[in-house]
Amino acid sequence: MNDSVKQKLKTIVGSSNYFDSYEDRMVYSYDGTPTLHQMPEAVVFTTDEQQISNIIKCANEDKFAVVPRGAGTGLSGGSVPVENSIVIVMTKWNKILEVDDKNLTAWVQPGVITGALQKEVEKLGLFYPPDPGSLHVCTIGGNVANNAGGLRGLKYGVTKNYVLGVEMILPNGDLLKTGGKNMKDVAGYNLRDFIVGSEGTLGVITKVLLKLIPKPTQTITLLAYFDKLTDSAQAVSDIIAAHITPCMMEFLDNTTINCIEDYAKIGLPRNSEAILLLEVDGRGSAVAEDAETMKNILQKNHASFIKVATTEEESNKLKTARRTAFSALARRRPTTILEDATVPRSELPVMIEKVTHAAKMFDVIIGNFGHAGDGNLHPTCLTDERDKQEIEKAHRAFDFIFNEAIKLGGTITGEHGTGLSKKHFLEKLAGIPGIEMMKKIKASIDENNILNPGKIFTISPKCEGSLPMSREQIKDF
Repeated sequence: MNDSVKQKLKTIVGSSNYFDSYEDRMVYSYDGTPTLHQMPEAVVFTTDEQQISNIIKCANEDKFAVVPRGAGTGLSGGSVPVENSIVIVMTKWNKILEVDDKNLTAWVQPGVITGALQKEVEKLGLFYPPDPGSLHVCTIGGNVANNAGGLRGLKYGVTKNYVLGVEMILPNGDLLKTGGKNMKDVAGYNLRDFIVGSEGTLGVITKVLLKLIPKPTQTITLLAYFDKLTDSAQAVSDIIAAHITPCMMEFLDNTTINCIEDYAKIGLPRNSEAILLLEVDGRGSAVAEDAETMKNILQKNHASFIKVATTEEESNKLKTARRTAFSALARRRPTTILEDATVPRSELPVMIEKVTHAAKMFDVIIGNFGHAGDGNLHPTCLTDERDKQEIEKAHRAFDFIFNEAIKLGGTITGEHGTGLSKKHFLEKLAGIPGIEMMKKIKASIDENNILNPGKIFTISPKCEGSLPMSREQIKDF
């Protein structure tokens, strides 16, 4: 990118919103995905849609890439810059524009922090259910771009279930408005759902209309310890079979338990093979009845200890173990690779065993935790990216894990997105016709391939193919 292009960008956003020093570019050269990084040519902040439109028109004219970015908490490399690119940071777009308690909706800007939105609407007796593990730092725009999930996904679904409308700047600079407050709307193609999960490859989101629901009046949280991993997996299956839908059903293995106890010292049993965190919510007597049924099922499956929270404070304390899992694991080794394999719920016990087998087979440390109720596991490899042999073993372990998930009818990502880190598995999952259709959609909307290129799949030949790539190969695409 030459000086004249940089001057154009400065003119568009103003000198105070343009940065190209080494230090500034370094800050935005990576996201939450380990081992992936690429320096952008510049970093810009914008204040209105027209500025974004002008930047995109400039990118088309001068042939550079634009990578939209929220808080950078993504775990698939989706907001990692590419060669000859600039980063548009959307964190200053952080206003809750409207909460409509008559229609149970909220208009928000993409930089609104997810947890902050939840607190605001709960003051009005309303509820925004999606709660990614990074909810206190991640943004709504990033959640929409990646179709983020979270701990309450079993009962309430994921981000796409709460997006009613989106406004975004398209790859030609036009402003697209789609969706609205109608609970029913089947006019034309469903562009809204098309945008959710597109990982910044089809536009820059500037405004989101979210669905809210009434806040549950009762919540009961349980924590159960198991001496055998298989007993915990069976308990999950039995609870689902009993036609109970907890809002939360989380799983932690022994490696994760010990890392959490080292980190938080909250009194977890170091010898337990697994812990289940469960929560039911709703209104009326059904909540207590479901909690009692779950307690009986846990006991039947040989839970060695069951704790039922009696206050909100105690409930939050029980949830500390799950919410600190990633932070605790990250302290064990220099590099933490947190992945996202999902299988049908009936195959969860098998998938847990496959992850354990992968750790032994490839001689790596893997802590396993995740959303047991919806079959979404987060096998997390504790390694050191400075040791090429260790990293190679980690890659082989995850190749095995994802291939086994696909064999079980699962998927390579339940909530993190495909991004850079998992695109080489996509063909196995979607098939060649599926990949070709995605490429044609991208090419027809983004003719010059300027918006977040190289993510999900690759238009240019260099990264095509189904063979696993090393992180170095991905970085150099």
